[in-house]
Amino acid sequence: MTRDLEIALAAAEAGAAELRARFVGSGPRIASKTKSTRRDLVTEADKASEAAVLSILRRAFPGDAIVAEETAAAAATGRRTWIVDPLDGTVNFAHGIPIHSVSVGLVVDGEPVVGVVIAPAMGETYAAEVGAGATLNGAAIHASDTADLADAILATGFAYDIENLADQNFDNLRAVATAARGVRRLGSAALDLAWVAAGRLDGFWELHLSPWDVAGGAAVIRAAGGLVTDMTGGPDWLFGRHVAATNGPLHPALLARLARPSFVRP
Repeated sequence: MTRDLEIALAAAEAGAAELRARFVGSGPRIASKTKSTRRDLVTEADKASEAAVLSILRRAFPGDAIVAEETAAAAATGRRTWIVDPLDGTVNFAHGIPIHSVSVGLVVDGEPVVGVVIAPAMGETYAAEVGAGATLNGAAIHASDTADLADAILATGFAYDIENLADQNFDNLRAVATAARGVRRLGSAALDLAWVAAGRLDGFWELHLSPWDVAGGAAVIRAAGGLVTDMTGGPDWLFGRHVAATNGPLHPALLARLARPSFVRP
């Protein structure tokens, strides 16, 4: 294990500990505030997790750039950039749903090299170094070998402000759902990506994502033998706001079903 992965694991686990301490799986909903829309929530757990993650990263790598969801407005990228989502799936978390995660990714020269995704309420830790393999709780994982979209289970998601967007993803959902075995909507893009890496899902796509939604999970998928692009098959998945990720063999079939986002220039 390289020092980069060792620190990524420690940082993500520090964030996960904050989430465990605050998660309530039943009973009253966790207090939250809205950000951009009534669906875009933030909790004290988001803030506590981010503080814990960033404290470790800053001590270990004071010269590296950090982009984190709750402090993104004040962030800048660099050659080595840590990209952090302290609580991916805040709506799930606030409603007592255990499908949520902490995601920590390291991007070097624009490429993901290290990724950690922890689902604390489910006791799962996904960790990877691109070129060195991916693990779930220490055991090696690999993307599926599903080759036919008719046999595939995929996942997707929808933007918080879906009612205000031209690219709502409904047409894509219809196009894929009518061809695949099934489509799921889990509510945590980082976990969607990690589940593709583990072979639970065969693919995932979504629009209007931020870098912190995808950086950690993309590294895990690539290390597990899968493929990550934008929805046109291009390289602009990290900052381009749209992503398609599969086991690899399914990639052409999935892309063929997805419409080109209207905000992407021809």
